[in-house]
Amino acid sequence: MSKQTSGWSGVSAAVVVVAVLVAGAYLAHRAMVANTQSPVPAVPAPAASAAPSIRYPIAQAASGPTVATTVPLPALDQSDTSVADALTALAGGDSLRVLLVPRQVIAHIVATIDALPRHAIGSRILPLHTPQGAFVTDQAGGITVISDRNAARYAPYMRIVDSVDPRTLVAWYVRDYPLFQQAYQQLGYPKGYFNDRLIAVIDNLLAAPDLAQPPALELQHGHYVYLDPALQSLSVGQKLLIRVGPADAAQIKAKLRAIRADLVGKALPPAPASH
Repeated sequence: MSKQTSGWSGVSAAVVVVAVLVAGAYLAHRAMVANTQSPVPAVPAPAASAAPSIRYPIAQAASGPTVATTVPLPALDQSDTSVADALTALAGGDSLRVLLVPRQVIAHIVATIDALPRHAIGSRILPLHTPQGAFVTDQAGGITVISDRNAARYAPYMRIVDSVDPRTLVAWYVRDYPLFQQAYQQLGYPKGYFNDRLIAVIDNLLAAPDLAQPPALELQHGHYVYLDPALQSLSVGQKLLIRVGPADAAQIKAKLRAIRADLVGKALPPAPASH
């Protein structure tokens, strides 16, 4: 996409986590790299011949208290309304509802999360609408860099990140986990375990480098790319965390660490010092 085109924000139950949490990050993607259109489901990895062992069973998640209910889960293809209502409540109001794509909500969240550690992602799988405005760059010593003015475009998404309580989010995710598991199997992983994939995605995002200075960019064929090959080779999700800037990235990572701790019942060691 050209430099004039509006970008994406990224978003993360734990799954919504990365889709809602990475919400502040993901939508920056279109402003810097080519947009690959792909419908749900995303391109899956080949299914393994034998069921893999489960590393992080959902039963071990240390979720908070939930409201007792005898209401059964809806069918996956009829879950959009209840999922949208739950996410809106988790976000503390209608701020998320206006950003949420209301169709195939869980399928879009699962497909987006699955794609974040890869090197390309399609626009049709995104669970959130794109932010307003255009991606902005600055000049520093004759070098093009990401402008901190982009933070204003991500602000609505970051307010959602700030308002979500990790323990409450994980509690909702645990209750609705069968829907996420079903969507993951339909994505092309009939023997896969979605919670394991979610933890792997969170770990990939947490491994994104923390940069003290905005990275240099260059325009190639109408698309911004990182001048540093090491940064350009990062996963889609890691690049997104860099694009939102150090302050927003730190906030997203803090939430992801808290969510991961509740999901596996064990906190990660302290994050390494910034580069």
